[in-house]
Amino acid sequence: MCGIVAYLGKKAAQPILIEGLKRLEYRGYDSAGLALLGSGAVKIKKASGRISALEEILDPPDAAETFGIGHTRWATHGEPNTINAHPHLDYTGKIAVVHNGIIENYATLKTWLRNEGADFASETDTEVIAGLIGYFYTKASQDEVQLNGQNKFEWAVQRALRELHGTYGLAIICSDFPDILIGAKKGSPLILGVGEDEYILASDAAAIVEHTTQAVYLADNEMVTVTPEGFHTKTINNIIITKDLQQIEFSLEQIELGSFQHHMLKEIFEQPKALSTCMGGRIDRQDNRIKLGGIASYLRELTHTKRLILTACGTAFHAGLVGEFLFEQLARITTETEYASEFRYRNPIIEEGTVVIAISQSGETLDTFAAVEEAKERGATVLGIVNVVGSSIARATDVGIYLHVGPEIGVASTKAFTAQVAVLTMLAIELGRRKHISSAEANKYIDELSKIPDKISKILQQSDHIKEIASANINRDNWLFLGRGFNYPVALEGALKLKEISYIHAEGLPAAEMKHGPIALINDGMPAVFIATAGPQYEKIMGNISEVKARGGKIIVVATEGDENIKEHADHLIAIPDAPELLQPMLTVVPLQLLAYHAAVLRNLDVDKPRNLAKSVTVE
Repeated sequence: MCGIVAYLGKKAAQPILIEGLKRLEYRGYDSAGLALLGSGAVKIKKASGRISALEEILDPPDAAETFGIGHTRWATHGEPNTINAHPHLDYTGKIAVVHNGIIENYATLKTWLRNEGADFASETDTEVIAGLIGYFYTKASQDEVQLNGQNKFEWAVQRALRELHGTYGLAIICSDFPDILIGAKKGSPLILGVGEDEYILASDAAAIVEHTTQAVYLADNEMVTVTPEGFHTKTINNIIITKDLQQIEFSLEQIELGSFQHHMLKEIFEQPKALSTCMGGRIDRQDNRIKLGGIASYLRELTHTKRLILTACGTAFHAGLVGEFLFEQLARITTETEYASEFRYRNPIIEEGTVVIAISQSGETLDTFAAVEEAKERGATVLGIVNVVGSSIARATDVGIYLHVGPEIGVASTKAFTAQVAVLTMLAIELGRRKHISSAEANKYIDELSKIPDKISKILQQSDHIKEIASANINRDNWLFLGRGFNYPVALEGALKLKEISYIHAEGLPAAEMKHGPIALINDGMPAVFIATAGPQYEKIMGNISEVKARGGKIIVVATEGDENIKEHADHLIAIPDAPELLQPMLTVVPLQLLAYHAAVLRNLDVDKPRNLAKSVTVE
């Protein structure tokens, strides 16, 4: 959950590293640092806080320093201060390391290294990596190094990596080798951008696209050694491998703010276009068919499966819950949604023919990746629904569907959620058409699905109205979000969004469950957000609204346009276009995204970088 960037080329490295760190700051923003190599020694600058704090202590860029590594941190081991900030030096002062991930056996290694005479300045697990490389570097036998056809630096890195238990994305430099950069990956993303006479190693393509669109994606237990003359890749066991250059799918323009104040607001407003792109080429209006090319060869197996397990974390989990309802209603397939963080720590039942669907925006979520590995080990076919091309989950799954919504920079996911629901909807319609629902019914849903982007555009026009609702209620510290049926997962997602970025405590519930305990929380003026759209449970949720109103709750309602009955029950009303109940989550979530966004802005909070959170959770 940290951002790594390294540069080796002909330009001054410092400005490129700072620019790269700013593009990666959504991955972590507790502290930041640089290590530059240009005068025979490693020069390190680091600071706690945001990258702006690091910039304040930097010297003017030196044109001779064309090689360096940088890091922006989300703290795991050790509090977020300057000492614990990366890069970390080994005890010889020659090796510098930046790291994303967690080393599980760092305490044992640290004790052993101390007994060997090593000193440590920080509380981090990363400094142990540097110390271990430094130890093997000083102990390297020239005969052993030459026998493996390596230089001393590369040999020491490989030898150290084989002792590490856990996850890592690493960029490593050594003052004795001022023209060699080494990167290594296990469980944390790492990409090498290949430009004209320059190389950029980063944990995310966002730090690369300004310089090149050609990249090499490292797989687990692989490393890359970069020099001004080129690069080569191999396993950490020194087996040479060939990696193809791939095209980065998004552009610099897509990660810029443009006219928007925050990335989150930009991404909320991008949803109509993002969904059109996601569904483009997959909805064949001429033949009224869903065409999911990424899984075409597996559709027969999916059609005949008796059980689906959807696994994900956070917002993606809520999308999975919608998917559960979709698969059971349209395809009549028994479906369960599991938290990926729990899936691998119990003894899940994976019967013959079980298909597991893993959902992750980044494709790097460690808990979800681990659930994929567990499911594969138990014999399940695993399908991935991810946004980032070439990500770890995309490579690990048997087959998959990309979201194709472009980069999502805001920590609080928005457009990825609606796209995940859209993909699950398309898959459920196609499976349903093959085994349960009529072609006419499938055609109706396909027609309605194609209208969703325009309906979202209409909802977005109410942003100022939703801001007024947020302003009237942001002084309340506890909120309820309540929905039924397909809108119950949306209630969960609305509560999560408010918690994530406005730091207001919120609870999402099935509306009928409120009276089984949580109704005790309601007091005078407590905001209760109801999703009360047209559908089979409309009358039931109207009863739930009356229960809350009778106890003094402030009623905020997301309702269907033209519903005159709801007006007398609502203190605040947000009207959305009509849609079939199973497609409503892609609409009803949008007002809740805007409500959370405006609440956070009105409370003067950093919307794109909420405290204690980072975009891609690549640690446990």
